Amino acid sequence: MLRVSGLEVTYYTDLGRAKALDDVSFTLGAGEKLGMVGESGSGKSTMALAMMRMIKPPGRIERGQVIVDDVDLMSLDEEGMRRARLSKIAYIPQGAMNSLNPVIRIGAQMADAIRSHMRRESRSAIEDRCAAALRSVDLDPGVYRMYAHELSGGMKQRVCIAIGILLRPSVIIADEPTSALDVVTQRQVMETINKVQADINAAVILIGHDMGLMAQTVDRVAVMYAGRLVELSTVKEMFTDPKHPYSQALINSLPNLDKRGVFSGIPGLAPSLLRLPSGCAFHPRCPHGQQELQRSVRPAPVILAGGRMVACHLYGEEGHAHE
Repeated sequence: MLRVSGLEVTYYTDLGRAKALDDVSFTLGAGEKLGMVGESGSGKSTMALAMMRMIKPPGRIERGQVIVDDVDLMSLDEEGMRRARLSKIAYIPQGAMNSLNPVIRIGAQMADAIRSHMRRESRSAIEDRCAAALRSVDLDPGVYRMYAHELSGGMKQRVCIAIGILLRPSVIIADEPTSALDVVTQRQVMETINKVQADINAAVILIGHDMGLMAQTVDRVAVMYAGRLVELSTVKEMFTDPKHPYSQALINSLPNLDKRGVFSGIPGLAPSLLRLPSGCAFHPRCPHGQQELQRSVRPAPVILAGGRMVACHLYGEEGHAHE
């Protein structure tokens, strides 16, 4: 359903070039959910915007492919990409509070999205499609005539999901869809996404920081660090046997009932994209990162047994850990 290959994004600033995405590749099947995790600034949201071709200057997509249903979105012209948005690939933005136009009714915003792709659709057909989309996210069709300020946070987020599925896309990218919501509403929003995905059999990319939410929701987990994909594995493997030292540190930083009152953090700070460390970008914070190899040579992705990927010098070309 989705194949991302060699995607690179660079921001050109007065202080120099910042590579926000560095040779990222992965695949995703129909009906599959991929969770994308990592610290702030690791490239998660940049990945989403690059796939939608919504990177603005001074950012630039340098190279790479994003193939959805055998169509490379990076090769389309502007009109072709405009048509692909919503119909092939949809984006549910971070922070629904700020994503809806406050002075236009919800129905008008939904109708605009449909008309931009289906110019000859009748008004009644558009209203029927919008009502069906609202029902599919457990909202009353009466929301069609309301303004954003009349809705709660969870309702706004579900409206954004409804807009995203209006044209039944093959790929849905949800950028932290549960941020700023209470835990009950988070659960409702995630159940809505699961229901919608089952209905249209879309591939879903869920971006977020909440590892507990990932454990309950996704099929596979991709770990990003400094614009690079460092590990990709099933959710069970990630939480029971993480391979990359950064993945291990993320899992160990989660609160644990067996060690109540003891919090484990990751030493140091995420590096500046303008001044990335040489070799493995994680080596200054890594307990194994003081060897010359880690400092000087960037690790190549290695496929381990079972198909999981890790980019770390602790694993050789055959996928065995070095002693």
